[in-house]
Amino acid sequence: MSNETAQSQSTINPYEYLQIIPNPDGSIIRKNSLPIRPATPDHDPANNIPVLTKDIIINQSNNIWVRIFLPHHDHQPLDQSSSNNNHKLPLIVYYHGGGFIEFGPDMIAFHIVCSNMAIELQTVIVSVNYRLAPEHRLPAAYDDAVEALQWIKTTQEVWLQKYADFSNCFLMGESAGANITYHVGLRAAAEVDHLLPLQIRGLILYQPFFGGIKRTDSELRLFNNAKLPLCAADLLWQLSLPLGVDRNHEYCNPTVEGGSAEVLDQIKLLRWKVMVTGCDGDPLIDRQIELVKFMEQKGVQVVGHFTAGGYHGGQFEDSSNVEALFALLQKIIFSSKMAV
Repeated sequence: MSNETAQSQSTINPYEYLQIIPNPDGSIIRKNSLPIRPATPDHDPANNIPVLTKDIIINQSNNIWVRIFLPHHDHQPLDQSSSNNNHKLPLIVYYHGGGFIEFGPDMIAFHIVCSNMAIELQTVIVSVNYRLAPEHRLPAAYDDAVEALQWIKTTQEVWLQKYADFSNCFLMGESAGANITYHVGLRAAAEVDHLLPLQIRGLILYQPFFGGIKRTDSELRLFNNAKLPLCAADLLWQLSLPLGVDRNHEYCNPTVEGGSAEVLDQIKLLRWKVMVTGCDGDPLIDRQIELVKFMEQKGVQVVGHFTAGGYHGGQFEDSSNVEALFALLQKIIFSSKMAV
């Protein structure tokens, strides 16, 4: 099937699918009103909440804020007198999905995933709220994500100072958040000394959202996919990329010539671990596999984990997917502490 045939046979209106209405000034009206969950910073014995959460504003003018997730044991967090990193928990900086155009850390699906991950992996998680497109096109989300890292490295926030091991940090995201994770990882690798005492050990890319001009086999095979139709993915890129560029821009297509190859050499030298996951029910799987091969060619320690069936974003509707992801992270990412 040719690109033109795939386009002409699409039966899906991408604006209706994404539940958005374009405005004349380039902004959008978001009709999605998914439930959100407030933070719970104080322990309530009656509810026995296993994870405490706290929201902190980083940059009010740009609406950059974070939600911190702290595992809670026997009605008490970790020993507050502990200052030894051996008694602290790994730190995950998490970037949510939403096609760059919607949602935040307080959306209930992302809140639950981060809460469960904090419990199962025994990690402190900082979930970042970043500016959304098209009102704030890329690289705004990347800039905000890096600003969050800069805040983490200097903050006196007690939950991070007392309980998070800054020398054992991973960046993680799913879908558009995995795209952000990748590009923020490139920036962080290029300026690793400026992030100390924060030491990044690896990147976790869950079903990363990438694209390109030339269609892949999986995109053509699943062009009318109910979970991520090709026309919707195209519209997301149209709304998110800088004005005047196409889908072969490096933000969308990391394997394009002149893109991230040089910085991947630095990631290789830093010996960061990278994990990329996907499934063959996702139109983006060929792009994800291509990224793994691209990093392998550069000598990066990358693990690709691709499964049969499934669909893009399926971790929110199938608890077995979440459990499988946590098992992978425990085995591959947290099995050993890499030396920088």
